[in-house]
Amino acid sequence: MNQVPPFAVVSGAQVHQALDGHETEVVAAVETAYRLHGEGQTVNPDSYFLRFPNRPSSRIIALPASVKGEVGVHGIKWISSFPENVAAGIPRASAVQILNDAETGYPFACLESSIISAARTAASAALAADRISAARGSRPTRVGFIGVGLIARHLHTYLAAAGFAFDAIGVHDLSAEHAQGFTGYLRRSAGDGVEITVHDKAEDLIRSSDLVVFATVAGEPHVTDPQWFTHHPLVLHVSLRDLSPEIVLESWNAVDDIEHCMKANTSPHLAEQRAGHRDFVAGTLYDVLTGSITPPSDRPVIFSPFGLGVLDLAVAKYVYDRVEGAGELHTVPGFFHELKRYG
Repeated sequence: MNQVPPFAVVSGAQVHQALDGHETEVVAAVETAYRLHGEGQTVNPDSYFLRFPNRPSSRIIALPASVKGEVGVHGIKWISSFPENVAAGIPRASAVQILNDAETGYPFACLESSIISAARTAASAALAADRISAARGSRPTRVGFIGVGLIARHLHTYLAAAGFAFDAIGVHDLSAEHAQGFTGYLRRSAGDGVEITVHDKAEDLIRSSDLVVFATVAGEPHVTDPQWFTHHPLVLHVSLRDLSPEIVLESWNAVDDIEHCMKANTSPHLAEQRAGHRDFVAGTLYDVLTGSITPPSDRPVIFSPFGLGVLDLAVAKYVYDRVEGAGELHTVPGFFHELKRYG
């Protein structure tokens, strides 16, 4: 007989404790989710956007999803992006993740999810960088970050956990204060002997990097010249809207999910509108993982992840299991009150 599960609240502090230092396991959880998605064992509908006429730069997004297999959970991420928060000294994004029991459908946990969202984004990009680099036959040693907020910091952490050792790190951000803050973080964490350079121009950073990470809040392309990429770097296009159609069309492209990525005026979506087809997309990260496609070394390679709700579910379930295993779940007694059909 199915039982109504207790309802737990997992704080950001608990999420951080569960994830910090366990980057390798988180990447493995994300890879599992990608493989289950590629095998058709997930449900990942379109994201739903709540927008505001008086605040066009802000939005709240719902990402419902379901994962079978060893993850075995349903749920939804509810994540807001209010860029004006940054000027007020608080993070742009805030989020919660709800986990639903696969058998009864009852929600059994609410987790603070801005950290989970950043971790799954970073783990996805690190996994792609690792496998694409292996397929190309060389690992980048010069990385450049364009946009240096929370996501960039997590990306650096996860790239290091994936075994990337960089001789040089470039930094570019429209805010000099943010660039200096990220540089300070890098000096504390990157180790001795790493050359760290703040670039005033995105072009200089791109031309001097063999791995380029875009983690901005750009709403439309601001990098437009394909000549900046003639050295064939690997590009982790995490923020999705930085590159012009011309750059996308002259590169080898992989995404996490083709249908999801070809919407909402992402750079691949704009390229599709320009070209009238999707032939410029070689395939998905799942195809890279299974060896169905092989990224070349003689062209720029761009990985554009739309960000799938199934990844949030996989990481959130990993966090939940760790907190539960440690006996530290905070449950809410009587959360579900009306449990008898006729009272």
